[in-house]
Amino acid sequence: MVLCQGGEGAAAPAASGQEPEVPPGREDGPGAVQPCLCPAPGVEAAGAEERRACGCCSGMSWPFCCEAPGTKEKAACPGLGLFYTILSAFLFSVASLFLKKIEDVHSVEVSAFRCVFQMAFVLPGLIYYKTGFLGPKGKRIFLFFRGFLGSTAMVLLYYAYQVMPLADATVITFTSPVFTSLLAWIFLKEKYSLWDLLFTLFAVTGVILIARPPFLFGSRVTGIEGSYSDHLKGTVAAIASTLSAASTIVILRKVGKSVHYFLSIWYYAVIGLIGCVIALFVLNEWRLPHCGRDRVFLILIGLLGLGGQIFLTKALQIEKAGPVSIMKTMDVVFAFILQVLFLNHLPTWWTVGGALCVVASSSGTAIRKWRHSVKKAKQREI
Repeated sequence: MVLCQGGEGAAAPAASGQEPEVPPGREDGPGAVQPCLCPAPGVEAAGAEERRACGCCSGMSWPFCCEAPGTKEKAACPGLGLFYTILSAFLFSVASLFLKKIEDVHSVEVSAFRCVFQMAFVLPGLIYYKTGFLGPKGKRIFLFFRGFLGSTAMVLLYYAYQVMPLADATVITFTSPVFTSLLAWIFLKEKYSLWDLLFTLFAVTGVILIARPPFLFGSRVTGIEGSYSDHLKGTVAAIASTLSAASTIVILRKVGKSVHYFLSIWYYAVIGLIGCVIALFVLNEWRLPHCGRDRVFLILIGLLGLGGQIFLTKALQIEKAGPVSIMKTMDVVFAFILQVLFLNHLPTWWTVGGALCVVASSSGTAIRKWRHSVKKAKQREI
């Protein structure tokens, strides 16, 4: 009996070019087994009477075993990655809505709870993959700044959600791809074209339409939550959060694939938790929610944020980054819908115009990067 060795390249095709016959009643159904197209080297598949065992399927006799290593993998469900992206956007938006509903809990404390959930999720993965808790010596400084900037972006974004309309804060965060291109040009010497400059100007225009500074729009600013000073503070916090998130992406590009994804999240959660606890004691803002509903919201924010991150990661694993970035603009759509339905806050035309500018800017940046990567892939094939 000849064993089919897996992982040593594609198996030779059958000499006759025909597929082996499958007995009637075995070719269909969920439990049906597929013919193995991996005849052993040196043995002709055509007319061979000997039944061979395949090492890729626990010794089940050929040809009724699983598909062998080296053959083409079954194509993933079309659009599954984009569905994961939409689901991720929905979960993030609902988490933001719950954040708006929480009363008397500081954004730093919410961020601390989020970090605890992150750590609880990542710790088993670190143990399973044996990555360690510190990472490679030459990468630790990058991981530290990744954790510091990432957690800072989270705290600032949560603050922006609390003091300004949900849709406004969400739209501003979508300027991240534009700022990422700018920072990558400065620090990583990546190409920055006139198109990138145009998209940057579009993004800045969108932010101005949302912030509506008095020196441009006058002293009477309508369609905001609370005072204009809080709205302005939220805008500054959202922009700073976006810049921190863009810096995090640049750092991750610098690190590359030399550091496991779980280790990157671990630094993000640990440094974020330490920073949040210190900030809470300095601000004297540490308090448990008085209402049981708020406690439930805190737990749901952690779970939904974690779920959104998982589905976004899965989407990027099975789909190109360009389509995922474009589909992620559904965050804005969900934010507008949830704001109208549950917060009874109608967006102004200024906000809608700003949203269109920012979405056009981020989508244009994503499409350009996507086309550039596809072009480079084709050149490599040639």
